[in-house]
Amino acid sequence: MIHAHLTAAPERSRTLFTRARILEAARQELSRDPDSSLGDIAEAAGVVRRTLYGHFHGRAALVEGLVEDAAWALRQALAVPRAPVADAVPELARFVLAVWPVGDRYRILLRLAPQDLGADRLAEVLAPARDMAEAIISRGQRQGVFQTGVPPVVQARALEGYLLGLLDCANSGVWSDDGAGAATAALTATGVAEDSAAACVHGLVRPAGDAA
Repeated sequence: MIHAHLTAAPERSRTLFTRARILEAARQELSRDPDSSLGDIAEAAGVVRRTLYGHFHGRAALVEGLVEDAAWALRQALAVPRAPVADAVPELARFVLAVWPVGDRYRILLRLAPQDLGADRLAEVLAPARDMAEAIISRGQRQGVFQTGVPPVVQARALEGYLLGLLDCANSGVWSDDGAGAATAALTATGVAEDSAAACVHGLVRPAGDAA
Protein backbone atom coordinates (compact mmCIF):
# COMPACT_ATOMS: atom_id res chain seq x y z
CA MET A 1 0.00 0.00 0.00
CA ILE A 2 2.83 2.40 0.84
CA HIS A 3 4.55 1.61 -2.46
CA ALA A 4 1.32 2.21 -4.38
CA HIS A 5 0.82 5.54 -2.62
CA LEU A 6 4.34 6.68 -3.47
CA THR A 7 3.96 5.80 -7.15
CA ALA A 8 0.53 7.43 -7.35
CA ALA A 9 1.82 10.83 -6.22
CA PRO A 10 4.26 11.37 -9.14
CA GLU A 11 1.61 10.12 -11.56
CA ARG A 12 -0.91 12.64 -10.23
CA SER A 13 1.69 15.39 -10.51
CA ARG A 14 2.31 14.48 -14.16
CA THR A 15 -1.41 14.45 -14.82
CA LEU A 16 -1.89 17.89 -13.27
CA PHE A 17 1.13 19.23 -15.13
CA THR A 18 -0.20 17.96 -18.45
CA ARG A 19 -3.63 19.41 -17.75
CA ALA A 20 -2.10 22.80 -16.90
CA ARG A 21 0.03 22.70 -20.06
CA ILE A 22 -3.03 21.99 -22.21
CA LEU A 23 -4.98 24.83 -20.59
CA GLU A 24 -2.12 27.28 -21.08
CA ALA A 25 -1.82 26.25 -24.73
CA ALA A 26 -5.58 26.66 -25.09
CA ARG A 27 -5.48 30.14 -23.57
CA GLN A 28 -2.71 31.23 -25.92
CA GLU A 29 -4.11 29.60 -29.06
CA LEU A 30 -7.67 30.81 -28.48
CA SER A 31 -6.36 34.30 -27.76
CA ARG A 32 -4.56 34.18 -31.09
CA ASP A 33 -7.53 32.66 -32.92
CA PRO A 34 -10.86 32.02 -31.15
CA ASP A 35 -11.65 29.38 -33.80
CA SER A 36 -8.56 27.30 -33.04
CA SER A 37 -9.35 23.59 -33.20
CA LEU A 38 -8.64 21.04 -30.50
CA GLY A 39 -6.00 19.64 -32.84
CA ASP A 40 -4.28 23.04 -32.96
CA ILE A 41 -4.36 23.25 -29.17
CA ALA A 42 -3.04 19.70 -28.73
CA GLU A 43 -0.15 20.46 -31.09
CA ALA A 44 0.64 23.70 -29.25
CA ALA A 45 0.62 21.82 -25.93
CA GLY A 46 2.94 19.15 -27.31
CA VAL A 47 0.48 16.31 -26.78
CA VAL A 48 -1.55 14.05 -29.05
CA ARG A 49 -5.29 14.61 -29.40
CA ARG A 50 -5.99 11.44 -27.45
CA THR A 51 -4.17 12.92 -24.45
CA LEU A 52 -6.14 16.16 -24.73
CA TYR A 53 -9.42 14.23 -24.87
CA GLY A 54 -8.30 12.28 -21.82
CA HIS A 55 -8.41 15.54 -19.87
CA PHE A 56 -11.18 17.41 -21.74
CA HIS A 57 -13.84 15.54 -23.68
CA GLY A 58 -14.59 18.47 -25.97
CA ARG A 59 -14.28 22.19 -26.63
CA ALA A 60 -16.89 23.14 -24.01
CA ALA A 61 -15.03 21.14 -21.35
CA LEU A 62 -11.76 22.83 -22.32
CA VAL A 63 -13.31 26.29 -22.10
CA GLU A 64 -14.86 25.32 -18.76
CA GLY A 65 -11.36 24.41 -17.57
CA LEU A 66 -10.20 27.91 -18.49
CA VAL A 67 -13.22 29.37 -16.70
CA GLU A 68 -12.39 27.39 -13.55
CA ASP A 69 -8.80 28.65 -13.68
CA ALA A 70 -10.01 32.22 -14.14
CA ALA A 71 -12.48 31.90 -11.26
CA TRP A 72 -9.73 30.58 -8.98
CA ALA A 73 -7.35 33.38 -10.02
CA LEU A 74 -10.04 35.99 -9.39
CA ARG A 75 -10.80 34.61 -5.92
CA GLN A 76 -7.07 34.63 -5.12
CA ALA A 77 -6.72 38.24 -6.29
CA LEU A 78 -9.65 39.36 -4.15
CA ALA A 79 -8.38 37.43 -1.12
CA VAL A 80 -4.91 39.05 -1.01
CA PRO A 81 -4.58 40.69 2.42
CA ARG A 82 -4.49 44.47 2.21
CA ALA A 83 -4.15 47.14 4.86
CA PRO A 84 -7.59 48.58 5.71
CA VAL A 85 -8.42 51.78 3.84
CA ALA A 86 -11.17 54.05 5.12
CA ASP A 87 -11.43 56.11 1.92
CA ALA A 88 -13.45 54.34 -0.77
CA VAL A 89 -11.58 56.09 -3.61
CA PRO A 90 -8.21 54.34 -3.16
CA GLU A 91 -10.06 51.16 -2.20
CA LEU A 92 -11.86 51.08 -5.55
CA ALA A 93 -8.59 51.81 -7.34
CA ARG A 94 -6.89 48.94 -5.49
CA PHE A 95 -9.79 46.67 -6.38
CA VAL A 96 -9.43 47.39 -10.10
CA LEU A 97 -5.64 47.05 -9.96
CA ALA A 98 -6.09 43.64 -8.29
CA VAL A 99 -8.63 42.20 -10.71
CA TRP A 100 -7.34 43.73 -13.94
CA PRO A 101 -4.40 41.29 -14.42
CA VAL A 102 -6.82 38.36 -14.08
CA GLY A 103 -9.24 39.88 -16.56
CA ASP A 104 -6.40 40.70 -18.93
CA ARG A 105 -4.97 37.18 -18.78
CA TYR A 106 -8.33 35.50 -19.39
CA ARG A 107 -9.99 38.16 -21.52
CA ILE A 108 -10.54 35.69 -24.36
CA LEU A 109 -13.29 34.19 -22.18
CA LEU A 110 -15.37 37.30 -22.81
CA ARG A 111 -15.83 35.95 -26.32
CA LEU A 112 -15.79 32.24 -25.64
CA ALA A 113 -17.83 31.79 -22.46
CA PRO A 114 -21.21 33.10 -23.71
CA GLN A 115 -21.16 30.89 -26.81
CA ASP A 116 -19.56 27.81 -25.25
CA LEU A 117 -20.94 27.87 -21.72
CA GLY A 118 -23.69 30.48 -21.52
CA ALA A 119 -23.81 33.95 -19.97
CA ASP A 120 -24.92 32.59 -16.59
CA ARG A 121 -21.58 30.82 -16.08
CA LEU A 122 -19.66 34.03 -16.68
CA ALA A 123 -21.93 35.84 -14.22
CA GLU A 124 -21.22 33.13 -11.66
CA VAL A 125 -17.47 33.64 -12.05
CA LEU A 126 -17.81 37.41 -11.69
CA ALA A 127 -20.09 37.25 -8.62
CA PRO A 128 -17.35 37.73 -5.95
CA ALA A 129 -16.00 40.78 -7.78
CA ARG A 130 -19.51 42.17 -8.22
CA ASP A 131 -20.20 41.86 -4.50
CA MET A 132 -16.94 43.57 -3.54
CA ALA A 133 -17.39 46.39 -6.05
CA GLU A 134 -20.92 47.02 -4.84
CA ALA A 135 -19.74 47.19 -1.21
CA ILE A 136 -16.97 49.67 -2.07
CA ILE A 137 -19.29 51.85 -4.15
CA SER A 138 -21.93 51.81 -1.42
CA ARG A 139 -19.36 53.03 1.09
CA GLY A 140 -18.13 55.68 -1.34
CA GLN A 141 -21.65 56.98 -1.84
CA ARG A 142 -22.13 57.25 1.91
CA GLN A 143 -18.83 59.14 2.14
CA GLY A 144 -19.94 61.49 -0.63
CA VAL A 145 -16.97 60.68 -2.90
CA PHE A 146 -18.93 58.77 -5.58
CA GLN A 147 -21.96 59.95 -7.53
CA THR A 148 -25.26 58.99 -5.96
CA GLY A 149 -27.60 59.23 -8.93
CA VAL A 150 -28.04 55.44 -9.15
CA PRO A 151 -28.05 52.69 -6.49
CA PRO A 152 -24.73 50.98 -5.69
CA VAL A 153 -25.77 47.69 -7.30
CA VAL A 154 -26.56 49.49 -10.56
CA GLN A 155 -23.38 51.53 -10.49
CA ALA A 156 -21.35 48.39 -9.77
CA ARG A 157 -22.86 46.58 -12.75
CA ALA A 158 -22.30 49.62 -14.96
CA LEU A 159 -18.68 49.75 -13.84
CA GLU A 160 -18.33 46.04 -14.56
CA GLY A 161 -19.63 46.58 -18.07
CA TYR A 162 -17.20 49.47 -18.54
CA LEU A 163 -14.21 47.39 -17.46
CA LEU A 164 -15.31 44.43 -19.57
CA GLY A 165 -15.60 46.84 -22.48
CA LEU A 166 -12.01 47.95 -21.93
CA LEU A 167 -10.91 44.30 -21.87
CA ASP A 168 -12.75 43.71 -25.13
CA CYS A 169 -10.86 46.65 -26.61
CA ALA A 170 -7.68 44.92 -25.49
CA ASN A 171 -8.97 41.76 -27.21
CA SER A 172 -9.37 43.77 -30.39
CA GLY A 173 -5.90 45.26 -30.08
CA VAL A 174 -7.12 48.86 -29.95
CA TRP A 175 -6.12 49.43 -26.33
CA SER A 176 -3.43 48.19 -23.97
CA ASP A 177 -3.09 48.79 -20.26
CA ASP A 178 -1.32 47.46 -17.19
CA GLY A 179 -4.29 48.31 -14.97
CA ALA A 180 -3.45 51.91 -14.10
CA GLY A 181 -5.52 53.31 -16.94
CA ALA A 182 -8.44 51.07 -16.08
CA ALA A 183 -8.28 52.05 -12.41
CA THR A 184 -8.22 55.75 -13.30
CA ALA A 185 -11.12 55.27 -15.70
CA ALA A 186 -13.09 53.41 -13.02
CA LEU A 187 -12.68 56.26 -10.57
CA THR A 188 -13.73 58.92 -13.06
CA ALA A 189 -16.73 56.78 -14.05
CA THR A 190 -17.92 56.87 -10.44
CA GLY A 191 -17.62 60.64 -10.25
CA VAL A 192 -14.06 61.30 -9.08
CA ALA A 193 -12.34 64.24 -10.75
CA GLU A 194 -9.86 63.11 -13.39
CA ASP A 195 -6.80 64.76 -11.81
CA SER A 196 -7.67 63.35 -8.38
CA ALA A 197 -8.24 59.88 -9.88
CA ALA A 198 -4.90 59.94 -11.69
CA ALA A 199 -3.06 61.10 -8.57
CA CYS A 200 -4.68 58.38 -6.48
CA VAL A 201 -3.73 55.61 -8.90
CA HIS A 202 -0.22 56.99 -9.36
CA GLY A 203 0.24 56.89 -5.59
CA LEU A 204 -0.73 53.20 -5.58
CA VAL A 205 1.36 52.00 -8.52
CA ARG A 206 4.53 54.12 -8.31
CA PRO A 207 7.67 52.17 -7.38
CA ALA A 208 8.58 51.99 -3.71
CA GLY A 209 10.77 54.89 -2.72
CA ASP A 210 9.61 57.04 -5.65
CA ALA A 211 8.74 60.34 -4.06
CA ALA A 212 7.79 61.99 -7.32
